Amino acid sequence: TLFRSSCAQSLRRATQEVRMLLLAALAVLCGLSASLEEEVCSFEFLRGEDANFCRGNLQIIYPDFDASCKIIPSCAEYQQSLMSEWNAPLVIFPAVDTNKKYVLMMVDPDCPSRANPKCRNWRHWLIVNIKGKDLMKGKLDGKILSEYRRPTPPPGTGYHRYQFFLYEHPEGQEITLTDKESRSFGYWDTDTFVEKFHLGSAKATTQFIAKKD
Repeated sequence: TLFRSSCAQSLRRATQEVRMLLLAALAVLCGLSASLEEEVCSFEFLRGEDANFCRGNLQIIYPDFDASCKIIPSCAEYQQSLMSEWNAPLVIFPAVDTNKKYVLMMVDPDCPSRANPKCRNWRHWLIVNIKGKDLMKGKLDGKILSEYRRPTPPPGTGYHRYQFFLYEHPEGQEITLTDKESRSFGYWDTDTFVEKFHLGSAKATTQFIAKKD
């Protein structure tokens, strides 16, 4: 009887130890799973027509990544950082002519949505008189006509394209916004603006796509 009692107690202790080991292993596996999920958070490159928009190797660099021609993922808080924390990105154009000046434009053509862009070309950023030698280093010390405004796609409107255009600034040309343009960011007629100041074709264009989950 004593032997049986001792065996029963040993069996219960062993069972408890096995349970503890199983729980510990499960905790490790769960932690590993979460870690792997963070590690596989990656950026998908644009495809098709959206990818064709990207030309000239214009680099749009936020603190943790180059957003050029990519879809911003929702993992690792990239979307939240882009929309509520990070300031203006570093913009680099390797093929710059150091003897020229440039104009940088950032717009959202999908305002309020890509399916119904009734206030298209919402202006997020506009800088003129950027020296080529500075642009090569990502230093945008030109004249700011519109301060940088973070991407803020409304929830439920799907993906928005955030497009960047780089033009040569015509020598001796003063570029300005009208009073009406300065008061409003939406409904901006970029084609008229480009034609008015003789900017010609963009030297480089790129975009990234983001949405508010």
